[in-house]
Amino acid sequence: MSITEASPSGRPTVVLVHGAFAESSSWNGVIAGLLADGFPVIAAANPLRGVASDAAYVRTLLGDVDGDLILVGHSYGGAIISNAAKGLDQVKALVFIGAFAPEEGESAAQLAGKYEGGTLGDTLTAVDLGAEGNDLYIVQSKYHEQFAADSPADVAAAMSVTQRPILEAALNEASGAPAWRDIPSWFLFGSADKNIPAESHRFMAERAGSRHTIELAGGSHTAGIPEAAQVVALIREAADAVAG
Repeated sequence: MSITEASPSGRPTVVLVHGAFAESSSWNGVIAGLLADGFPVIAAANPLRGVASDAAYVRTLLGDVDGDLILVGHSYGGAIISNAAKGLDQVKALVFIGAFAPEEGESAAQLAGKYEGGTLGDTLTAVDLGAEGNDLYIVQSKYHEQFAADSPADVAAAMSVTQRPILEAALNEASGAPAWRDIPSWFLFGSADKNIPAESHRFMAERAGSRHTIELAGGSHTAGIPEAAQVVALIREAADAVAG
């Protein structure tokens, strides 16, 4: 039995993959819009342990879903959808929301530092896991300004408390061959992203041959939260473009 039931409208299933320092509920506004549009939706729980292992986890999840898929990734989740979708005919479109779209051999940390403007490193704290390495968190008092400056303070405060840590090694792990070379992609990001500089986003979108790139003026790393309607519209555009 599939996790989701087929949509009467024939819509593809949208799989949302969060990144570091967030969790599945960060997609709530997008989920509401997609469900209202008749899309089956899954907000995957990204383990945040490593690119290869996280992509393998998501790929296993995809194998339990019937029909066409659109994968949507935020931040580090972009690397995961691109790795997980490689070679899967079931995946019809990739949508990157403030997300990494690495080439083979590139890491998230490498792309974040490719251009000036990123300030994430100054806001992080680490929990020593021993032989496994360090789990990274954004210090709660710095979370709003760094990660979600265009969200209300109370929303950002709740996000800072529920943030999921990422293993430091995951941010430095080289990506495998990217699915964006074979699957059409769409991009949306904020011009004031402090985790991934806007110039990095522009570079990745152009390299991937983005069908439509939206740069939100003044948008933060999580611009897709206050601008969930624009994210839904872009996913709908992608679905319509690859229908049939």
